[in-house]
Amino acid sequence: MQDNFIYQPPREPIKVLYQDKDILIASKPSGLLSVPGSTPERCDSMLSRLKEIEPRVLAVHRLDMDTSGVMVFALRKKAEAQLREQFRNRTIGKVYKAIVQGDLAADIQREIDAPIAPNPKQKHRYHVENTGKAAKTSYQVLLRGNNCALVSLRPITGRSHQLRVHMKHIGHPILGDRFYAPPEVITRSERLMLHAESIVLTHPYSGEELSFSVQTPFTVF
Repeated sequence: MQDNFIYQPPREPIKVLYQDKDILIASKPSGLLSVPGSTPERCDSMLSRLKEIEPRVLAVHRLDMDTSGVMVFALRKKAEAQLREQFRNRTIGKVYKAIVQGDLAADIQREIDAPIAPNPKQKHRYHVENTGKAAKTSYQVLLRGNNCALVSLRPITGRSHQLRVHMKHIGHPILGDRFYAPPEVITRSERLMLHAESIVLTHPYSGEELSFSVQTPFTVF
């Protein structure tokens, strides 16, 4: 995070979408950490709030603080291990929606294949670098307007800040992205216009395929 950043998480209550004896699915608001930060003033998070409801809850993945949308949690150690394995093996299906700057051709579907590495010049930032880890993102343009586009993003790999870095890399940074967008694109939105809309996973106990979604809270119009 930026050195002068002041953490002011939203106070809206967390919405639990689903819960059984093994898993809990919830909707994360933009501006809230997924797990507690390293300092006391950053202890408020999805995990800490959910622990007030269900003390057994365990984190199995993260969303960037500024990203909203569906998150998966485990309620038992065996479920945690199995879900982490699904994320590791990339068998979990994830779809994000984002509004990006600029004019993209309508209805195109393309893949970004560009390795990502930590940026040595900027703390907590990443960039496309040939020596980095392999990273792939599939994207499709859904709507256009106001010199921006609503896109559907499917991360094939799961690198830190992957979607944000990849969209910047192709010249279409996400609106409101204070890490990777230029000032005129940051100020176009009060929040990062990136939302984890849906997730498909295999239930760690029953083996059933489950799908969960949270409607995207923004549009280009």
